Amino acid sequence: MNRLEKTVNNLKKYPQPVLSFAIGRVVKFVGTAGVRFEQMTIDRIIVTLKNKKKVRNHIGQIHAAAMVLLAETATGMVVGMNIPDDKIPLIKSLKTDFVRRSTGAMRAEAWLEESQIQQILTEEKGEVLVKVKVTDESGETPIECDMLWAWIPKRKN
Repeated sequence: MNRLEKTVNNLKKYPQPVLSFAIGRVVKFVGTAGVRFEQMTIDRIIVTLKNKKKVRNHIGQIHAAAMVLLAETATGMVVGMNIPDDKIPLIKSLKTDFVRRSTGAMRAEAWLEESQIQQILTEEKGEVLVKVKVTDESGETPIECDMLWAWIPKRKN
């Protein structure tokens, strides 16, 4: 169990907004945008974002950059829940296709397969393509993403 998983497990005894607030204090952009953490386990992360003024584009939808933030946050956190404390996660590449206009609030669900978790736990450095599904209030998928995450050893001082 790494530090992030321990911290999340300790915060689960408090009301749900406490977890989102705590993560938003550490990852400032996530907090500023108002990303909410609905579920955090070692194999699945669900985050949501309301369609509020501060994250809207010129046509009243959640901004494209905020949609990508939601997907990147979900995928990064599921990697973060598994990465040993002596490694650091890095986004290596992301590809996003905007396939339809979004409606209302958004939700991103990212997950890892057991084989990916084992790879993260056992390889000194490597990369995984993290699956993520982003849906809007209508249940449709306005964006499709490929998020490639890598990990490397932390530098020793």
